[in-house]
Amino acid sequence: MATQAQNRLTPFKIVSYALVITWLIIAAFPFLWTFWGSFKVQGDFFSKADWTNALYGVFTTRETGGPFTGNGYFGAWVQESFWRNVLNTMVIVFFTVIISLTFGTLGGYALARSGFRYAFWILMAALIFRAMPHITLVSGYMLPFFEWNIWGLKGTAIIVLVAINQPFTLWMLHSFFKNIPKDMDESAMVDGCTRFQAFRHVIVPVMWPGVITTGLFSFLLAYNDYAVTSMLLSKPNETMVPAVASFLGSVQVQGNIMFAVAAVVSATAPLFVLILFFQRQIVSGLTAGAVKG
Repeated sequence: MATQAQNRLTPFKIVSYALVITWLIIAAFPFLWTFWGSFKVQGDFFSKADWTNALYGVFTTRETGGPFTGNGYFGAWVQESFWRNVLNTMVIVFFTVIISLTFGTLGGYALARSGFRYAFWILMAALIFRAMPHITLVSGYMLPFFEWNIWGLKGTAIIVLVAINQPFTLWMLHSFFKNIPKDMDESAMVDGCTRFQAFRHVIVPVMWPGVITTGLFSFLLAYNDYAVTSMLLSKPNETMVPAVASFLGSVQVQGNIMFAVAAVVSATAPLFVLILFFQRQIVSGLTAGAVKG
């Protein structure tokens, strides 16, 4: 009886389901429409006369002989060498995440276990730096990078992205460490471990979901960044987001919009795979950070 009552559709459930379905459609529509349009020509995807041209591919059929075409992907990946931008992005993201997590994990643990007042003020300072616009840090680094002749290198973008991301990793990992009882450290040290051995062999395995969650957010920050990478990287070292912007062209240079559309789909698709693959770790990590240990 209880199961039948729970499965019975009530007006509240119907409204709730309708709102969730509506939200999913609105949220997913931009990507799905962009993905569909990436296999069309510009005349169909941006048709002002009839939006259904983007569905049936009228101009695409005329120009290519079929309703779908991969010219946008070929132009972006082969003609414009978008694969180089993808490789640059992977290098910058990898080192940004590794460095941010290394310092964030050690610093977060030290601040969480510290009994001194300065730990609070360090976190407050980190919060202030986190609240600053990214362009502020970029402009501050420009002059020394030019003077040292290192502007345009991938390492410069990594330095700035780590500086931007470090306050976030400190705060997030600090909260995870605060929820782990100090008794675990002390028990390991009583058994003969040093402080670092207790941290490495006892604490880190317990809070691994928190590390993955923090690492994912660090990945997204570096992966989607535009302000830092567009101002600090030269053309050969350009990442995906500035490259997509360059495909759009400017008032002086004509771009190819379909190259940009194909590049956007190529850059966005891995994020869906990443979220699906790490969804359990993300949920458990966020839950662990929200529950008092």
